[in-house]
Order: sequence, then C-alpha cells, then structure tokens
Amino acid sequence: MKTRNRLVTSVLTGSLAAASVVVGTTADAGAAEQGAQSCYGNAWSYSKPSGTYFQPSSGALYFATGNCADINIKTNTSRKVKVCFYASGGGLNYCQSGYKTTTAGQWKVIATDVIDGTKFKFQFASQAASSGMRAH
Repeated sequence: MKTRNRLVTSVLTGSLAAASVVVGTTADAGAAEQGAQSCYGNAWSYSKPSGTYFQPSSGALYFATGNCADINIKTNTSRKVKVCFYASGGGLNYCQSGYKTTTAGQWKVIATDVIDGTKFKFQFASQAASSGMRAH
C-alpha cells in the first residue's frame, strides 16, 4: 500500500511540475507578444530619399527609447540595413559589421538590447529611396 501511495504522489508531483512549466511558458510568450505590440504600437514612419545611404539623411540622429529594447525596422521594399551608433556628443562611434536583410512589410530587429538614449542612424546598402516604419 505504501508503494502505491508513493507512486501516486510521484505522478501527481510530476504532473504539477509539468503544468507549471506549460503555464510559465504561455505567460512568458504572452508577455513577449504584449511587449512587441507595445513597441511596434509606438512606431514612427521614415522616408529615406534616393542618393543617400543613411536615415535620417540629415545631421539628425534617432535615439533608443523605453518603448523597445531593440532597434526595429519595417521597410516597404526588401532592403539591407545596419545600424551606426553615435557618441553622446554626436560623433560616429561605430557601425555594425554586417547588414541584415529585411522583407517588405515585415518587422526586422536590426540591433538588440540597446540602452535607452543611445543615438543612431540606419545605414542602407543601397542609395535607393526607402520608406517604412521604425520602432526603437
């Protein structure tokens, strides 16, 4: 009888542990989806003119905000994009070594875990005009 009680207790404990993993995973996925909706819900449009590689194309800089942990872009046509980071004084700090290819109409993370207030520009591989949305 004691063996049967231990077996039942072990099975129940294992089932509860498995259920908590499933619930935890579902909760984590829901939080990530809510964070992405919040990030993209605060997105801005951009319009890069032809003849330049950078957006913004003027001397202005974008900056990372608390809206997103990453720098994201949604281009209206597929493009190759990377991010160049600038020092607080405005001088170029460094550019990412490689481009990431976007798919038209889909969000793409270009840089991850960016500190709020970090200044940056998008650098495109082409001088062709580009428009879309940005979230950071």
